Amino acid sequence: MTMPIPTNLITGFLGSGKTTAINRLLTHRPDGERWSIFVNEYGMVTVDEMLIDSESPEVSVQELGGGCLCCTVAFAFDAVFSQFIRRSKPDRLFLEPSGAGHPAALIDKLRDENFRRAIDLRATICLVDPEDWSKPQWRDSEVFHDQVQMADVVAINFTDKRDPELTQQCREWIESFDPPKMLIVETDHGRIDPAWLDIQNTVVRPPKFGEAHSHNHSYAAGHVDAGGLTSIEAPPMLGKPKRIENEGDGQWACGWIFSVDEVFDRDQLLDLLGYLQPVVRLKGVFRCQDDWWVINRSKNETSFSTTAYRRDSRLEVITDRATSGWDEVEQLLLKCK
Repeated sequence: MTMPIPTNLITGFLGSGKTTAINRLLTHRPDGERWSIFVNEYGMVTVDEMLIDSESPEVSVQELGGGCLCCTVAFAFDAVFSQFIRRSKPDRLFLEPSGAGHPAALIDKLRDENFRRAIDLRATICLVDPEDWSKPQWRDSEVFHDQVQMADVVAINFTDKRDPELTQQCREWIESFDPPKMLIVETDHGRIDPAWLDIQNTVVRPPKFGEAHSHNHSYAAGHVDAGGLTSIEAPPMLGKPKRIENEGDGQWACGWIFSVDEVFDRDQLLDLLGYLQPVVRLKGVFRCQDDWWVINRSKNETSFSTTAYRRDSRLEVITDRATSGWDEVEQLLLKCK
């Protein structure tokens, strides 16, 4: 009889460090164990697979983009997730929901009769940036609140860059939740102790805002296919990228897919994307003169690295305010070729 797969949710708001935390956990993967990561992206153009260190054949990554698992792409979850488990046969499984998503519906789904024989749901870990907590528009968000509410372990991240008094105030807020957390820790650079994954005596945590984020979305034409990538009718042409927008619950996303034959000037590109405003989250992969590069920006902190990805250049930008400037951004991107 096949044993249920130890499974953890790694939750948190946009830019809280979830992907970095998963990459750090992968460095602790025991030799010979197969680990799988299922990623849900809010935007229609998926990029996160390029940000996860999955070069090992024993690490599998699956993306499901185009909305949040709690609502917009919930219809596709069962089939895509089940297929991924069968294909990757993991010894441990991680789910990274969208930073804009409510985790309650996903937790319920993993505990229902369709998955409870296959899934051993263990600690849900939520990463929190004290800077997000300090902003009333995020702290008062029902989704932000319930991401913390549903967590067994809360890791207050970026403590090396945030004011200690702000971190302490954020911690006191988290300590006020009921049921209390199994563990509240302060960390930096997304450092998660693997021991936290299997923390004992996790409890059923009812959400305070269970209906949050189940409505108020608007999406561009298109659909999400079984591979988790936004379907487009034909490959993009030189100088004519595919652009797809979506919005909901106070967040706006725009993504571009460029022809594989486009070659970008890396320095011009980094200058543009490093200072583009307003940006809550920005992720992209681009073919440049010397190599293919991933750019990853959370708020005002930007990193970049080479990647083995070679299919096409693509970019996803998420903002917290409506903008009419996507045409201008597209023209500036094309000038970086």
